[in-house]
Amino acid sequence: MTQRRAELARTAARLFAERGFHGTSMGDLAEEMGVQKASLYSLTGSKQELLYEAVRAGAEAFHAAFDGVAERASAVERIRQALRGHLRVVADQLAVATVFIREWRYLEGDLRDEFVAERRRYEERWRALFRDGVERGELRTDLSPEDAALLVLSAANWAYTWLTPETDTDALADRFVAILVDGVRGYATPE
Repeated sequence: MTQRRAELARTAARLFAERGFHGTSMGDLAEEMGVQKASLYSLTGSKQELLYEAVRAGAEAFHAAFDGVAERASAVERIRQALRGHLRVVADQLAVATVFIREWRYLEGDLRDEFVAERRRYEERWRALFRDGVERGELRTDLSPEDAALLVLSAANWAYTWLTPETDTDALADRFVAILVDGVRGYATPE
């Protein structure tokens, strides 16, 4: 990818995150890039192509973060590492994470089908993480891996709306895991 094409991809991801896919025109992209609208088409075939590139970059970042989870660690530690990685991607790559989480639904045709399959593959990695913890006896035997993955991803994905650059995402992930694993029922501990 040429440097100018890479700049267009970054600009598109940023504008899609800020204004939404439908709120961003090719004219907006051209203006941000400082070029004529017609010259954008020498760099990309369509706005759909740019959207796909942004969501694919998000998918690659989330998968790469998940790839860093230690396979031999306990279930709780693997959940902690996966959540830390997910939140770090949201914080460090906010534009592509936002587009991955929110704007993907505007993909069409084969691009949409490819992305949905990739998104499902990522979600399945989370379900497998919880399923393995149940099977190893490290998590509750009545835990639904599907529900647990849905809960964690719903909370972690929504973070794009409130995370700030100074947020310690590792500490946040640790607090989320404490709530998830220890629950909200029980006794209060003195401060």
